[in-house]
Amino acid sequence: MSVTRFGAVAVACAVVCALSPSSARFAQARQPQPRAALYNTAKQKLLQGKRIIGGTVSSPDPNIYCAMAGAGFDYLWIEMQHSPLTYSDVARMIWSCRGAPATPMIRVPDATEGEIQKATDIGALGIIVPTVDTVEKAQAAVKWSKYPPAGRRSQGAGQYGALYGADYRETANDNMLVVIMIETPIGVKVADQIAAVPGVDVIFAASTDLGNFSGFHQGEPGYESLVTRIKDETLKAGHRLGGPLAWKDRPGFTFFQGPGETVLIKAGADASLK
Repeated sequence: MSVTRFGAVAVACAVVCALSPSSARFAQARQPQPRAALYNTAKQKLLQGKRIIGGTVSSPDPNIYCAMAGAGFDYLWIEMQHSPLTYSDVARMIWSCRGAPATPMIRVPDATEGEIQKATDIGALGIIVPTVDTVEKAQAAVKWSKYPPAGRRSQGAGQYGALYGADYRETANDNMLVVIMIETPIGVKVADQIAAVPGVDVIFAASTDLGNFSGFHQGEPGYESLVTRIKDETLKAGHRLGGPLAWKDRPGFTFFQGPGETVLIKAGADASLK
């Protein structure tokens, strides 16, 4: 390991681990415990009407992952759309911190059987699907995330059983959280149809790409009308509404994507130096 990389890992752990449970508590959490039927605590909180926040993980380092998983986030948004993370990387990360409080969720590159199958097999309890412009893509997200009869997920090998118990096949559908991201005016136009897809839990209004694809800037009437339509159709369908943590004060939003490692390291370093 290079000196630079070692220093980055050390700083990350120093920053985030200060908020994390002790290693002894993690060791205790990893012991077999009586388990409720709904063990996805992030989904449980949403169903109770609570707000949840996830930290964003793009680094393959298990130490950074574990520090963030115990720092107080409700879930971790594991970024596989805009990062070079592999499924082997993420499997190692999830396994290294099994028993941590934050629910592992993966933003997959696309709503395909191969991407979602690997993500669920390695232990993701949430699937986040980007750039959903059609009803068919939303349906595919649900289909490949859930076992029959709710979906078409294949039952194969994976570390999910060691993570969640021998009865995982019977409990997986109830614990899987399906998040659909609407990021374009095309998707906004059919937001009502996307929101009507059975099995969707959260619809996420993608703040950056709504501007990227529409040409509008946040705060402009054209931009805000896109967000309003996503919000209205999502809540009307009874789903939870997601967005960036910066939107925490916007009415109706309960699912938030929080900052990533670099932002947390900088904030922690600033706080330490002061």
